[in-house]
Amino acid sequence: MTELHTIALAAITLVAAIVNGALGYGFSSITVPLALLFMSNRVLNPALVLVEVVLNTYVLWHNREALHAVWRRVSPMILGLMPGIAIGTAIIAQVDPVWLRFVTFIVLLPLILIQAAGFRRPIQSERAAGFVFGGGLGVLYSVTTISGPPLAIVLNNQGLAKTEFRAALGLIRLAESSMTAVAYAYAGLFTLTSVSLIPWIVPSILVGVPIGAFIIRRVSHEAFRRVCMSSDAWIVAFGLSRLLQELRLVQGAPAYLVLVTVGLIDTWLLYRFFSGPPPAHAASDRVIGVHGPP
Repeated sequence: MTELHTIALAAITLVAAIVNGALGYGFSSITVPLALLFMSNRVLNPALVLVEVVLNTYVLWHNREALHAVWRRVSPMILGLMPGIAIGTAIIAQVDPVWLRFVTFIVLLPLILIQAAGFRRPIQSERAAGFVFGGGLGVLYSVTTISGPPLAIVLNNQGLAKTEFRAALGLIRLAESSMTAVAYAYAGLFTLTSVSLIPWIVPSILVGVPIGAFIIRRVSHEAFRRVCMSSDAWIVAFGLSRLLQELRLVQGAPAYLVLVTVGLIDTWLLYRFFSGPPPAHAASDRVIGVHGPP
């Protein structure tokens, strides 16, 4: 990696840390789509995983009072993580980096749009669904280091109180980052190039998270979340359009129809949100948003 790329990574992670400090998640979902424009998952993921082990330990410790109320509910999800992470690690170790980026963007785009749309629907069979969801989450996290959008959807849907949400998020993300770190080590994915990214990421987090926590106390939580998710959708759509050309799946201007389509959908979602009445569910009372990193 060039010095310009490492400076760009520091700037990207600073913005992502600000969003994460405000919402409690979103660090990887913003960092990864942008950073993958100039590096591969195999280089980026191991660095992010090591950073997130420490950050998620802090989140769990900070919200440990509510741990007793949620650990039984999320334990099936954590058990499901193990086979998912094993599969995901095998994928990242063997699949071509360009195709891996393409699949990453394909998976991320609908998740981000669902978040931007404010989708909520409680799951009835929580324990059975938790194991299956955990398996999928393990694959997604080990391949992309992203789990915030689907986790936020599921935990919000289940009506957890604010402190319970934080404790559940911290426990699940600590489990997935720790298991993934072990799996990456076994697969030999930790390299000097990956580890050398950490000094560029950590200062951005230390500066960005407090800024995000400061901002969210002064703006509407739900409005801030929607704008962040919408920006993320544009980023992923742009990356996907670029990859369609790089992989020679679509040539020329038609490749950017993905970006145009997502832009139209996102514009409609934003218009619907800002022109409609305030959401009845008062998401800011239930979502992690003013303390702590991913």
